[in-house]
Amino acid sequence: MAGARSKYHTHVEPKLLLVEAWARDGCIDADIARKLGVAYSTFREYVKQYPALAAALKRGKEVADVEVENALFKRAVGYTYEEVTREATTDPKTGQTIMIETKRVTKEVQPDVTAQIFWLKNRRPDKWRDRQELSHSGSMEINNPLSGLTTEELRKLIQDDG
Repeated sequence: MAGARSKYHTHVEPKLLLVEAWARDGCIDADIARKLGVAYSTFREYVKQYPALAAALKRGKEVADVEVENALFKRAVGYTYEEVTREATTDPKTGQTIMIETKRVTKEVQPDVTAQIFWLKNRRPDKWRDRQELSHSGSMEINNPLSGLTTEELRKLIQDDG
């Protein structure tokens, strides 16, 4: 069939912006393939074959990763924000309902120790991993007072204690 268009051109290419958005929203490649109506194996081939698809996935995933990294860092170090309260009221001139600011408060979110630990374990694993590697050089002498006894002598000791 000369000139037939592949499923890439009919199902994927028109939705590259959606692919980027789905990747940004955390969809994995298998979910994106399903949403596009193509087999996952075919989708993987399309990613290799069509640079525009690979770029859309990369852009979406990078944006999501950066946003999460920024949120984690912000949570780890703490931050302040403005809380604004608005109330509905009637505009005396027009009679329309409008929202007016009634209160503005600066609030502080304290640093989160769990976020700090997570950040440090991933960014500085040499210093912050759970398992520290210890090395020992030299010899260890173990003093076992029972090491020279025979099985019969050990049994007698157990009977004498019991």
